[in-house]
Amino acid sequence: MTADGGAKVAVIGAGTMGRGIAQVAAMAGHEAVLSDVDEGQLERAMAAIRAALDKGVSLGKVEAAAREAALTRLSTATGLPDAVEGAQLVVEAVPESMALKRSVLAEIEAAAPEEAILATNTSSLSVTEMGADLRRPGRFLGLHFFNPVHIMALVEVVRAKETEASTVEQALAFVHGVGKEPIVVADSPGFASSRLGIVLGLEAIRMVEAGVASAKDIDKAMVLGYRHPMGPLRLTDLVGLDVRLGIAHYLHESLDSEAFRPPRLLERMVDEGRLGRKSGGGFYEWGNER
Repeated sequence: MTADGGAKVAVIGAGTMGRGIAQVAAMAGHEAVLSDVDEGQLERAMAAIRAALDKGVSLGKVEAAAREAALTRLSTATGLPDAVEGAQLVVEAVPESMALKRSVLAEIEAAAPEEAILATNTSSLSVTEMGADLRRPGRFLGLHFFNPVHIMALVEVVRAKETEASTVEQALAFVHGVGKEPIVVADSPGFASSRLGIVLGLEAIRMVEAGVASAKDIDKAMVLGYRHPMGPLRLTDLVGLDVRLGIAHYLHESLDSEAFRPPRLLERMVDEGRLGRKSGGGFYEWGNER
């Protein structure tokens, strides 16, 4: 795996993150295969990728020829063995469940080439625990991309306890090659970004709960006062309140810190199905922007 294109990259899981990773890999010149057990999900993912590339062309940020070349390099597969055959890098991007991820990684390792690097796109779960049953844990690490993948510059390269130095070096080369900026972090609950981001988001929710200010004004304070590109509550809506709640529970238990105890307001909103943009409403009303 080098900074240049030409490798085969398999992405397992065609949700928001998986399709984004496949898109940037194809744009960088890699042969990208997006895999999911749900054929309908693959169709929706490909439609979203085409729409993102079309928007890039219309804004003058993507050349029409580059769009066509990327789509030519991008394919889909419902069968995991077909997807990972001959791959130099396999990125697991299934939902944030330790049991599910471990199960999928076991399937990947059984089918992928021995020299392939295996990576997880988890935003907070223990990469070391996730790879504990792998036969080749030295070839495994975390690659935490950010949403939307084609726009956000950061990738956290998470070094698990058994990750080999050469694996980190190859992962860094891949990240640079797809036009992203990596940081290397040791495997720790929440890594660097989620740990800091969740604290800010949870405190903002507590402020709404206590009536300190509206969600809109709290977000405005962080955008105008601290130059954040987006306020913590709008970001929570985009990430998903249920996703944020799951991460908060995990970090509260793992770090034994009250800073990560989920606010009752967050728990109540999730119980009511107010999950943010994907449900049409959270701290903001999204309507047709779902």
